[in-house]
Amino acid sequence: MKTFKLAAQPRTELGKKATKALRSQNLIPVVLNGGEIINLPFTGTLKPGEKLVEIGNGKGLVTTDLVVSNDAVRKLIYTPDIFAIELDLNGEKRMAVLKDIQFHPVKDTILHIDLLEVNDNKPVVVEVPVKLEGHAEGVKAGGKLSLSMKKLKVKAVYTAIPERLIINVDNLGLGKTLQVGELNFDNLELMNAKNAVVCAVQLTRAARGAAAAAAAGK
Repeated sequence: MKTFKLAAQPRTELGKKATKALRSQNLIPVVLNGGEIINLPFTGTLKPGEKLVEIGNGKGLVTTDLVVSNDAVRKLIYTPDIFAIELDLNGEKRMAVLKDIQFHPVKDTILHIDLLEVNDNKPVVVEVPVKLEGHAEGVKAGGKLSLSMKKLKVKAVYTAIPERLIINVDNLGLGKTLQVGELNFDNLELMNAKNAVVCAVQLTRAARGAAAAAAAGK
């Protein structure tokens, strides 16, 4: 997975008025989730932008409110590629992946971004684009290859997540499908339903005609 470098600043002023002021300056509020889980009561010191969220059972989670510029995230958001995000937070490096984006319902501008902090030990779930390769047997027989799932959910440590999931379709016959349960990738766990169809070779009118003619000639 490629790395995207993103500069961010702590966001200490919260609330609707502060958020509106940020957006008027072409800035976007961001929340960095997935931080350190700590025991409560907390006796340490939070850094600027950090806040403590209770998650039950005497535990709390540290999240960080940030702000980034619209221009800085353009190439991160408007692309089919996925990235590991290297955050530069006042000189401190932290790794994250994109979790969620909220867009304005009319203007389609970015209202808010959620990031998930990652490390080399904690698996995360990310949607990874699918790329088909090869020449399916069914296509050679006159069928049409269709891709039903352009992305698959994978669970892995972020360093093991590829930019694309490459699927070879050479052996996919006419009228056959390839399901999630038939796929296997090293160091990755697929999270989609095992019976979900990833791709298929559909019967075309020409293929049906050819099959009918072959049957009639027997």
